[in-house]
Amino acid sequence: MLASASAPPLLEIRDVSQRYGKTSGEKGLLVLDGVTMQLEEGEIVGLLGRSGCGKSTLLRIVAGLARPAGGEVVYRGAKVEGPVDGVAMVFQSFALFPWLSVLANVELGLRAKGVREAEARRRALQAIDIIGLDGFENAYPKEISGGMRQRVGFARALVVAPNILLMDEPFSALDVLTAETLRTDLLDLWVEGRMPIRSILMVTHNIEEAVLMCDRIVVLSSNPGRIAAEIRVDLAHPRNRLDPEFRQLVDHIYALMTQRTEPAKVREGAFPGTGLGMALPTVSTNTLAGMIEEVAAPPYDGKADLPALADSLQLEIDDLFPVAETLQLLRFAELAEGDIKLTPAGKRFAELGVDQRKKLFGDHLLAYVPLAQRIRRVLDERPSHHAPATRFREELEDYMSEEYAETTLKSVTTWGRYGELFAYDESAQAFSLENPQ
Repeated sequence: MLASASAPPLLEIRDVSQRYGKTSGEKGLLVLDGVTMQLEEGEIVGLLGRSGCGKSTLLRIVAGLARPAGGEVVYRGAKVEGPVDGVAMVFQSFALFPWLSVLANVELGLRAKGVREAEARRRALQAIDIIGLDGFENAYPKEISGGMRQRVGFARALVVAPNILLMDEPFSALDVLTAETLRTDLLDLWVEGRMPIRSILMVTHNIEEAVLMCDRIVVLSSNPGRIAAEIRVDLAHPRNRLDPEFRQLVDHIYALMTQRTEPAKVREGAFPGTGLGMALPTVSTNTLAGMIEEVAAPPYDGKADLPALADSLQLEIDDLFPVAETLQLLRFAELAEGDIKLTPAGKRFAELGVDQRKKLFGDHLLAYVPLAQRIRRVLDERPSHHAPATRFREELEDYMSEEYAETTLKSVTTWGRYGELFAYDESAQAFSLENPQ
């Protein structure tokens, strides 16, 4: 399906950046920073990264649905200034009009373009047939399954015969089996040349899905989104998930996304910033303890391959990485080359009882999380041993967005209460030392 190397790219993304958040003249949060890439004819390219890395934002900019703060997108030599004729998009949500039939939903884009009724009907029926919905033309969205509704979304995008199909995590809202069936059917249509499109640009946070579908994978780091790596997938279709080359590539991408850093630092994209500027994810202490127990037990015995662990726990990278990276931050585990390995402290945690675990967790929280240190020090120094949450939230907002500040404070509050470093009154929104000794 790939075009010749001499053919000009269908699409060029040139030094694109984007900011969101502040409106009072201040610069907002940098979401994308200096993204440069291109899309060639005849290839499927995946944008791979975790939530918050700007994948969907970049796709919306490519589609002309949002304008970048800097840089530009060029489609067939022309700068993208708005929605482009020749580029269609399939969204994560089905985004169907519930009062319209399958056929009417698919026809909608053509009718908006002024295509005559008879021609629109013919092309819509053809798209419905290609995508495997023949016989359901007169059904309404509420009468068909989620997988079939997403097929309508694909048919609606294909019916306008775009050169580029953009897909924003189109399988993530489906159950595992339905997603696998739709993914396989779509790949079959692509390989057989039965889809009226020249290239596909898709967003995913699923590493195996990217390796299964894509000719090229662009890995984005987070906070802000930058291109961290670009990987060519030279595996013939259909691809076998159990093939050693397939597994090796999956392992390689996991290793790229969990590169070892200096002990005193945290991998960029995991916990952006240093000191109080370290934004933290929402991870429960039960989940952290459960991960330690899982890795400590057979067959892992203290060291696990992250892809294998993701499979056994049925976790996507958006769920797995924050847990593993929090354990790394707290020095209960180390991440390197796509593996997670418990430290001596992590192994000790797995062996301890409940009270001893809390004490060890609290000690590590004080040692390695500056915000926890700050809260405890302020409480120790104040005669009342009380402090409002706003005091720390406002301080965090000097380093990060309000959303990140709120998430970070909630995480440290949960972790600190578990480690018995301080108490927190939800109604008063205040910290205290009423319970801890």
